[in-house]
Amino acid sequence: MSAAAAAGLAAPPLWPIRTKLLLCAALGFTLGVVATASLMTSSYATSSAALRGGGGALGLFLPPSATRNAVQDRPPPPAARSQPKQGAVPPARWQPKQEGAVPPVIRRARTSDPSPAAATGMGMPPPPAPPAAGITTSAAATPPPPPPALPGIGGQKPGPATPRVTTAVSGGNGSSSSSIGDDGDDEELMARAAAAPREVPAGTVPRVAFLFLTRWDLPMAPLWEKFFEGHRGLYNVYVHSDPAFNGSEPPETAAFYRRRIPSKEVQWGEISMVEAERRLLAHALVDDRSNARFVLLSESHVPLFDFPTVYSYLVNSTKVYLESYDQPGATGRGRYNRRMSPVVAPWQWRKGSQWFDLDRGLAADVVADRVYFPLFRRFCRRNCYADEHYLPTFLNIRRPSSAGANRSLTWVDWSHGGPHPARFTRMEVTVDFLRWLRDGSTCTYNGRTTSVCFLFARKFLPNSLTRFLRFAPKVMGFG
Repeated sequence: MSAAAAAGLAAPPLWPIRTKLLLCAALGFTLGVVATASLMTSSYATSSAALRGGGGALGLFLPPSATRNAVQDRPPPPAARSQPKQGAVPPARWQPKQEGAVPPVIRRARTSDPSPAAATGMGMPPPPAPPAAGITTSAAATPPPPPPALPGIGGQKPGPATPRVTTAVSGGNGSSSSSIGDDGDDEELMARAAAAPREVPAGTVPRVAFLFLTRWDLPMAPLWEKFFEGHRGLYNVYVHSDPAFNGSEPPETAAFYRRRIPSKEVQWGEISMVEAERRLLAHALVDDRSNARFVLLSESHVPLFDFPTVYSYLVNSTKVYLESYDQPGATGRGRYNRRMSPVVAPWQWRKGSQWFDLDRGLAADVVADRVYFPLFRRFCRRNCYADEHYLPTFLNIRRPSSAGANRSLTWVDWSHGGPHPARFTRMEVTVDFLRWLRDGSTCTYNGRTTSVCFLFARKFLPNSLTRFLRFAPKVMGFG
């Protein structure tokens, strides 16, 4: 074998030219794809920077106005849409009368509202802590705008119904509307009543607030209508009845027209009776600042004198009429709960009738009570009968003994014994009986002895109404 042939056998085989060309093309295509991807990523970043900065490398092709429009057209995130304005003032849940308006109270957040931590997680700043009930903001804060005119004022008809519970309360000179939340929040109502003026403005004619605590309807309403007739401007009427009661509304000219307040169920002998009394006082305090005296009545009450006599007796009195006495035994001291000590000591415990007449200052003290009422609500249960002990004990602690007359203006017959007083039917209502109720007692009024001790009486059954309407003009001087 020659040397050339041997050299040819030892050399590696040569790659075909077609294979080399295919490898070069694949490598070039791969490099092109990588370069294209890198260029597109760099261009996207540059464009985004230009949009955010309003110019940049793309400023020559995209004017600043276009970049602003592009940013403004974007919808805000959900957190930004739901975030309240910094200077916003929440609307008041209850609007008092225009005259002597009471500053609104900001309600505490409900349990379903997002907590500060949850709000922060949603992209919202934590809300400021709400002020305590009855505390107004500082003078540097921007005051809220004056409340709009309430429906019903000046003879106007109320507007369309709203989801809120609305109570129309018409005074002697007109009418107003009082509304609270649809949950009937007593806490907010008490806070507004506690902030109401505690005195009747000078130069204002005082009025008497007649507070009717009823189960259903008012069977003696025709007699009371005769009693109130011709004396508008000197009284206001407020009715607390069972929330399930849906009786027909009396005529617009009636004293009881649109007089029902937002009510809750009341159980006899339970703390709910005291809650209803405080609810009546609170509405009367907020509704009209000229309410000077507050008289609690029931559906079985009847007046024993004409309106001028009752009005003069109340507004000119130097005392409040509420029984408050110490009674030994099971029905008095025996109802005291030792867990009330030391806030209420045993020697401070008192008893009395629930039917009262209070002045404006004491009524405001009652609705503002955050010490004794919670204690009674917690410990005065079952056989305690809070309606016979809360106000007498409260008066004994908060007011000196000289402030109260220690008697009630309502005559009741307890001679039969038992937990309920005697009831009177139609045949028991006679002229002699009514005259004895009017003049058969002796008491002290403003330091002088008088026979006018009881202005009202109970319990009279509905069938006695005809007798009262018959004898009222002859005996009581009205009708």
